[in-house]
Amino acid sequence: MDGPADEVIDLYSRRALDWDADRGKALIEKPWLDAFLAEIPPEGSILDLGCGSGEPIARYLIEQGRRITGVDAAPGLIDLCRRRFPGHDWRVGDMRGLDLGRTFDGLIAWHSAFHLRPEDQSALFAVYARHVAPGGVLMFTSGTEEGEVVGAWRGEPLYHGSLSAAEYRRALDAAGFDLLQNRIDDAETGGATVWLARARLSV
Repeated sequence: MDGPADEVIDLYSRRALDWDADRGKALIEKPWLDAFLAEIPPEGSILDLGCGSGEPIARYLIEQGRRITGVDAAPGLIDLCRRRFPGHDWRVGDMRGLDLGRTFDGLIAWHSAFHLRPEDQSALFAVYARHVAPGGVLMFTSGTEEGEVVGAWRGEPLYHGSLSAAEYRRALDAAGFDLLQNRIDDAETGGATVWLARARLSV
């Protein structure tokens, strides 16, 4: 039987416009985005996993001159991205098992991967590794401790999962990434737990 973890894609697909309205355009993530961009060439390429509607994060990355490939499982959100930023590459897809056949200078999964079950998040590090070029950077957000939480958004259940901090560190290392920065429950970004890492030049 399906549970809340299996319903996340359907929820965002049905309520893409609601999510876009609730997300708004405020960019409290800017300090972290700037730290991420500082590691990426001025005209570098970025893969945005769980890109949502492209607002405001992809917009900011585009405004800083980067080329974006965005992937989201909700067709309505990708439609918004395509209308707003037609010069970039937007794809409907599930990040689990993703293989685009190329690498990027940076990969960001901001408030997206934490909607996956913990075991799916563990497997996602292989996706990160095959899409980040040697010397490129990865930034993602997570929960603060191992477990699963089902919250609510607009009256519907919304699933979040998390590994432990120690397991995220182990998984990064095993996938060939060196941790650059990590902040748990960062008050300046609404309580986000953020990981920024660089892919090793040789694994």
